[in-house]
Amino acid sequence: MNKPSAPLPGQTATPSVLGGTMIVAGTVIGAGMLTLPIIAAGMWTGWTLAVLVLSFFMMRASALMILRANLRYRPGASFDTVVRDTLGRGWNLLNGLSVGFVLYMLMYAYTSGGGATLQHSLGLPWPQGLVSLGFGVLLACCIFWSTRAVDRLSVILMAGMVLAFVVALSGMLPAFQWDRLLNPPTSTAPVDTLPEVAYLLATLPYFLTSFCFHASVPSLVKYYGPDQPRIARCIFYGLLIAALFYAVWILIGFGVLGRDGLQSVYAQGGNISHYLAAVESVQADAWLGPVVSIFAFLAVVTSFLGAGLGLFDYIADVCGFDDRLLGRVKTALVAFAPPVLAGTFFPDGFIMAIGFAGFAAAIWSVIIPALMDWKHARAVTQDQTRLLSFGTRAQCLLIGVVLVYGVLAAGFHLLSSDVLDILPVYR
Repeated sequence: MNKPSAPLPGQTATPSVLGGTMIVAGTVIGAGMLTLPIIAAGMWTGWTLAVLVLSFFMMRASALMILRANLRYRPGASFDTVVRDTLGRGWNLLNGLSVGFVLYMLMYAYTSGGGATLQHSLGLPWPQGLVSLGFGVLLACCIFWSTRAVDRLSVILMAGMVLAFVVALSGMLPAFQWDRLLNPPTSTAPVDTLPEVAYLLATLPYFLTSFCFHASVPSLVKYYGPDQPRIARCIFYGLLIAALFYAVWILIGFGVLGRDGLQSVYAQGGNISHYLAAVESVQADAWLGPVVSIFAFLAVVTSFLGAGLGLFDYIADVCGFDDRLLGRVKTALVAFAPPVLAGTFFPDGFIMAIGFAGFAAAIWSVIIPALMDWKHARAVTQDQTRLLSFGTRAQCLLIGVVLVYGVLAAGFHLLSSDVLDILPVYR
């Protein structure tokens, strides 16, 4: 185990675990959690919690694999550099394409979800696509303006989101029914003839996406230095906080809307506005609808800003655009025009986009980290004494499990209703 590292130049003390935990939790928790009760309605309580726990441990394991790989380089080395040096240019190209695809799909999802939330909450008479366009352009301008603007705005929005989350849950509790969690009412729809576990497969990409923060691991190494135990604790606690948020949100959704209510939301298109309308129809308190809408809106905005800033920097780096005015204009057009226009013309693709993001995220946040760890473990096991050690065998077994998880999550998305339409979906 590594000893705690000395403070980096310019630092007076080693950063606290709390700060890193908040970085992880803040990156993970966002608009993606809004989809979880909807897509998990088929599995219902038991299998949903099982998938949640599985995703927590698998995504934590893959994050630690990135951490181990990154610690073999100086603090500040990018994920791109680590993948290229470890697996070669071919895998690095696939990694880059996957990261870019995930960011574009998330930006489209947040543009769509933000427009739907605004239109529903404010009762705007304009088409949802037009509202999404205005929403996307406004936030894109904030990102274009400066990173500092995004930083300060995100802190305020995160505080507001947590407060709205607590108030919204307290308002939904009077309509919550415990018996729905254990004995969900069933309808006469043909889909109910399938067992609950049948709906598990198609949900894996969504849960994977909801725990994805892995591009931030090199930033944590840069922030803490080569202090593996401290960074590992930040990852664990940050993901644990996110898992608890998700569990509460899902169970409250199950207990308030019931299985049929969530099925109806999915059938309408599964956008955030449909979920909000369903909650308002069950709980009639006049103040609840606006509070839940505020929480959903802030979740979308913080996610848009976080993913948008990452996409902006990614495009600037890939395309070689400088940070002067003309360069930033070029970067903004390449980064934001495609997803914002897609959200304008195809405004109800929130759930679909999250699923596609999960497919690509499985490649760069699970499969590639497992391959990097496997290559390093194989080099270590050239020594026969190390090959026979329990620790090395356990590590290789974990690598295999994580790799299978990533391949299955990506493969199941290809079989889902968004692509080949083979796997069952409760809708």
